[in-house]
Amino acid sequence: MTRRASLPGADELFRSTTTQEPAVTQVPEPVVRPVIQAQPAPPSTPVVEEISRQSAKSTLPRHDEKITFYCTGEELTRIERARLDLRADHRIPSDRGRIVRAALAEALEDFETRGPNSALVKRLQEQRGQD
Repeated sequence: MTRRASLPGADELFRSTTTQEPAVTQVPEPVVRPVIQAQPAPPSTPVVEEISRQSAKSTLPRHDEKITFYCTGEELTRIERARLDLRADHRIPSDRGRIVRAALAEALEDFETRGPNSALVKRLQEQRGQD
């Protein structure tokens, strides 16, 4: 007597359980329900947010490059607080990456137009003086 368990083969597991030809199953049509909103609809309704999210996704640029930077807990808290304020006060859904990219674009644009008088140069000079 062997100690191996006797298991059914694949043919037995996947065999047809009917003797008739199986009926062709039809995939049901998706149900489309109209969205009924009170007039006027407030801008924070889920429907409006979903539409704005979908349109934003289609217009966002693709980011092929990635960098990693380290920040302090305080800086991360400030970014997260800005994200929450943007959503609550300005109804702008965002994430930390978008906030950092927007701040980077702003700092670089300021540097390109103002050069040595830019906030970036001043901030880096202050940090160099503290080292």
